[in-house]
Amino acid sequence: QVQLVESGGGLVQPGGSLRLSCAASGIIFGIYAMGWYRQAPGRQRELVASITSGSSTNYADSVAGRFTISRDNAKDTVYLQMNSLKPEDTAVYFCAADRYGSKRYPRDYWGQGTQVTVSS
Repeated sequence: QVQLVESGGGLVQPGGSLRLSCAASGIIFGIYAMGWYRQAPGRQRELVASITSGSSTNYADSVAGRFTISRDNAKDTVYLQMNSLKPEDTAVYFCAADRYGSKRYPRDYWGQGTQVTVSS
């Protein structure tokens, strides 16, 4: 059974940082593409960042230069380092995995999400 478990969300002030983690089980992590999406109230889910099995990365324009996605295949975990956070980054953040390791928009499996709130 595939499980993706996110952690690291919370409340942070504008300009602050958070690091999200997504621990995967039930998959051969190293061959999967991984990604982070977010969904704000009343808006569609959107890709934030993705990383292929070969560690090529892809970012939404709105987060490029502020967020960094990385993976640790030894720990079956993908991370999202978020710096210079803005109120518009407030959303539920979801981890996703795809069996096609080169996918820029991974979406075979999803985590339950973790809330990120950026507010003073």
